[in-house]
Amino acid sequence: MPAKGETRNRAGARAVAPAGEARRSAQAAVLEEARQAGLLSGDKTEHVSFRAPPALIEAARRESGVSSPTELGILGLAMLAQPDPVAGFMKRTRGRLGKDHTLGY
Repeated sequence: MPAKGETRNRAGARAVAPAGEARRSAQAAVLEEARQAGLLSGDKTEHVSFRAPPALIEAARRESGVSSPTELGILGLAMLAQPDPVAGFMKRTRGRLGKDHTLGY
């Protein structure tokens, strides 16, 4: 039987579900990075309004733990506005393999 907070994938491998505390910490980090980048400063004068499928909104609320539509929108925009460090690394290292790297075929 899996431990509390632990799940198993189809192959039976252990997969630990993200804890609420870790999720909140990651969200705080995203918002802090956006703040440091100057993306959250100034007056809130831009109005954003759109229609979305209820299932999408509910899933985003459940995953983020955010219930306010405004906070949910700001968090989503902050996550999109920050550059993806993995994508940057992949662009910088594309086509480079180590000296001793051999392909297995």
